[in-house]
Amino acid sequence: MRGLLIAGGVLVGLWLLAAVLLLVIGRRTTARELVTFLPNLIRLFRGLLGDERVPRSSKALLLLGAFWLASPIDLIPEFLPGVGALDDAVVAGLVLRHVVKRAGPDVVRDHWRGDPKTIGLMLRAARVS
Repeated sequence: MRGLLIAGGVLVGLWLLAAVLLLVIGRRTTARELVTFLPNLIRLFRGLLGDERVPRSSKALLLLGAFWLASPIDLIPEFLPGVGALDDAVVAGLVLRHVVKRAGPDVVRDHWRGDPKTIGLMLRAARVS
């Protein structure tokens, strides 16, 4: 348990360091998006779960994806710099791809609270935009 807490602390430290470095080099918007990405993703999933335009099967997948993101158990340990969050990113991307195919990109955009460029990049990465 202690190792998990240390790894989590290191991960948070690296995340904050990346945000500070982005601020120092003048990339304020990118730094803000980095800091708010996970909360925005959680709000997106929550909003999609409550939207009647999203089919039930997609909502079930959203719940599964939310549990995956919240779970401390990962295929790739979070404490590995640069790749630790890769499995979470892949799961979130696959869930979003499914939801966009079923409900449409406009539904996803309606619930995104971050920079519109970020959701645009995510939708392009999922090859659905």
